[in-house]
Amino acid sequence: MSYGIYIGRNHTADGIPYLAGYGDEPSSHWLEIMPRASHEDGATITVGVTPQADMPGRLTEIPQAPVTARNMRVSYSYYLGVPAPLTNGGLNEHGVAVRDIWSTSRAELIEMTPKDQTGPNYSDLARIVIERAHTAREGVEIIGALIAEHGYSTYGGNSHMIADPDEAWVVIEFAGGRGLWCAERLGPDSIRASRPGYIGEVPGAPGDDFLYPPHFHDVAREQGWWSGGAFDVNAVYGDGKGRWEGLAWVEDEMTRRAARPGKITLEDVFWSISTETLTGDTAGYGQVVPLVHPSHPALRMMWHAAVGPVTAPLLPVFMGMDEVPAAYRQHRYLTTGESHRFLDCRKEDKDPDTVSQIPQGVETGTSAVREFKRLMHLAFQKIDPLLGEVWDHWRAVERDVNARLPDLQRAAEILLKADEEELAKGVLTEFSHARLGEALADCTALADAAQVRLRVSGDLNLEGKPLAPPQRW
Repeated sequence: MSYGIYIGRNHTADGIPYLAGYGDEPSSHWLEIMPRASHEDGATITVGVTPQADMPGRLTEIPQAPVTARNMRVSYSYYLGVPAPLTNGGLNEHGVAVRDIWSTSRAELIEMTPKDQTGPNYSDLARIVIERAHTAREGVEIIGALIAEHGYSTYGGNSHMIADPDEAWVVIEFAGGRGLWCAERLGPDSIRASRPGYIGEVPGAPGDDFLYPPHFHDVAREQGWWSGGAFDVNAVYGDGKGRWEGLAWVEDEMTRRAARPGKITLEDVFWSISTETLTGDTAGYGQVVPLVHPSHPALRMMWHAAVGPVTAPLLPVFMGMDEVPAAYRQHRYLTTGESHRFLDCRKEDKDPDTVSQIPQGVETGTSAVREFKRLMHLAFQKIDPLLGEVWDHWRAVERDVNARLPDLQRAAEILLKADEEELAKGVLTEFSHARLGEALADCTALADAAQVRLRVSGDLNLEGKPLAPPQRW
């Protein structure tokens, strides 16, 4: 399902808006930094879904942009048969951040969806926006234009949160093959969570705060789902449930924190995607983006957790880094398709798919996702005291790293202003790699200790159902 939350600048202690969230998929997850790239005239990209997808369709080619932006994103290897690799979004060099969140369409729209549907799928849209958009609003317009020209391949309905330092948008893409979508603008006074994404009442025509295609109301009238008056998007085209319980709970809690004299701190933003009330094994990773315009694109950053941050720290990665540590790249662990492949080429002539897609040098090292998942499932077996101890440790790590950030950013900024981009890249890369490496070493130590404690106390869960804290969704 995934989860995203936007917090406007008027609610934060530092005056910075934030976009945070995680992806809800069981397959492997890995961090990527994609370089800016130029593409030849006539270049195309493949989009859509295959006949084997849970909601089938056809892959098609659409034009590639002349230039795609440098971006950071988390990718993963499976969801409902949609072609991999997939992404729920990330951050680009222009300061546009994207989060992808499930948002089911009404049953009739799902039933209406053509079995040979074509056009970009949810992951295609997220990737294309972070590759092409210079502003959040442009990201919305890109989605609308792509759907109008090429269609939309759905798995039952979806949404995106798109944000820049000035504003954010919730965009809902509906099933049905009718080119239906709707977007609502969020601003400095907004606190908005999505899981699923939702939009309530919209005006009779698009404007500054709401965007949708010209036929948006017409389809609802033709189908007999609306006959005039107020148009509630969720009631007409969605599940009709409005804010789900978990959304109401976290939005209300963040609103309460915003009303304090100190407003919402970075620690509060981290809490909103780390709390065990919302975050567990289904959260494949964590991501928090401070929406700012630094003096140089290389200084753009996001906080990244290798798994759900309930048992993993959120640590900084920078647009100006030259590579991701091998431990945080794609590994075979939980990667769809790797169970029938080998780190061996002897059968390659007969079937190239028998060779692993993971570089041998990466696979022979530690997988951060595997290690942090191990710690999660140890801590969940004895919430008191293990989960509390792990939580306290990672929150202390995050505070320490955040306190060291200003000096690091100032040093990199001085180098960039002196046209020493390679030196700045080295400073940013070394700092982030060191913090990610320290956290992985801590994770292994914490997990080894927890394993021993559970074994000796007789609390190691060797049978029955997995143990985990109760959640609100």
